[in-house]
Amino acid sequence: MTYTEEQLEQIEKFASIYLKISDMAIILDLPAEKLRWDISQRETEVSRRYYRGKASSKVKLLSQEMLLAQVGSPNAVDNAHRNLLDMEDDE
Repeated sequence: MTYTEEQLEQIEKFASIYLKISDMAIILDLPAEKLRWDISQRETEVSRRYYRGKASSKVKLLSQEMLLAQVGSPNAVDNAHRNLLDMEDDE
């Protein structure tokens, strides 16, 4: 399926707020299974936009978590340690 630039921008924005694909499809008036399939195909532009939106918010959350860890939040320290281990597992 071909997506317009406006749809791609909306998908990236929706992914950045962790909106479910089924809800995105309703808002964009697209078949949910088709959108889900297109996103699962990593070489597509819609997939890149979806994952970029999701990752951009993840960066913000991890940055906030690190700030909290640096000021001594025990939960944040534990989460930061888990994030480090996840990062190393992905290398």
